[in-house]
Amino acid sequence: MFCLLLILLVGSHTLTGTIAWIRIVDNNALCALIWGIISAILLFVLALPPSFAEFAILGYIDFASIIIAIGVTIIATGVEAHKSPGGLNGVNWTWGPPPDMTLPKAFLSVTNIIFAYSFAVCQFSFMDEMHTPKDYVKSIWALGLAEIFIYTITGGLIYAFVGADVSSPALLSAGHTVSRIAFGIALPVIFISGSINSTVVGRYIIGRAFPRSPIRYTNTKKGWIVWVALIAIITLIGFVIAEAIPFFNALLGLISSLFISGFTFYFPALFWFQLVKEGKWNSSTKNIVLSIMNVIVLFIGIATLGLGTYASVVDILDAYSSGEVRGSFTCSAKAYES
Repeated sequence: MFCLLLILLVGSHTLTGTIAWIRIVDNNALCALIWGIISAILLFVLALPPSFAEFAILGYIDFASIIIAIGVTIIATGVEAHKSPGGLNGVNWTWGPPPDMTLPKAFLSVTNIIFAYSFAVCQFSFMDEMHTPKDYVKSIWALGLAEIFIYTITGGLIYAFVGADVSSPALLSAGHTVSRIAFGIALPVIFISGSINSTVVGRYIIGRAFPRSPIRYTNTKKGWIVWVALIAIITLIGFVIAEAIPFFNALLGLISSLFISGFTFYFPALFWFQLVKEGKWNSSTKNIVLSIMNVIVLFIGIATLGLGTYASVVDILDAYSSGEVRGSFTCSAKAYES
């Protein structure tokens, strides 16, 4: 389950990279498969460093890339909203759900939000190489609060400026020219974040396949051959997933529902009851409060697993019935436009 989730995340980054290249180059005469292959190659090359310590500098580039890209998108959509007839008051958005909202549509939107927290599954692997492991909990708090703040502000502002017609990925909502600039700025985060998933799953597989062999340390010729071959296989599977599954929103929804719901919600809640909790659940005020909170988180995860999967399946069926689904391994760049 852990490996499959990370490989699916590599696939989603391959697909996002394909969409980004198509928008940046803006030449529909070129076969879209070319951009998928280029994206896969970049993900492969960036995942080759076997140590997380070697990823440190890329992390700064990754963070700067996404902050600047969403900043450009927010400013551009805000300016367009002010220029439009009626200004911000003319934007088609509401505090509540629109009249045509259905349960599948609503929960598919929820799964897209949950997908933003998919990186939580990699945190355990990072702890193994931390310079000061006792700071692990602090790093989780810092990451969680930063994610909540950035995602909430970004999602809220872009929705307020664009309204119900916001595209997926949201960078497409910035208009044709500005979205090309935003995607260009976002290329580092698309490929660096995607390659980290390959590294994590690769380290996990090698650590269990060669627990007592020098191969696991990737400091010998044989170790490097195994590592490069493994990363190549992971990237190839991710590329096939990206090209074979012809829908973006539903892919994110399925990943969120089937996998992220567990690693982000009900697994941590179960961990607390089985591993962290000291004494009975009602032995102290702290235990009672945390028990109630973890039960709520547990049910959120179970609801996401069930309702999110249902919503994704309904969205896939609706897309096929309406003819909005692109073909698998298609050369048509227009099929990726949204």
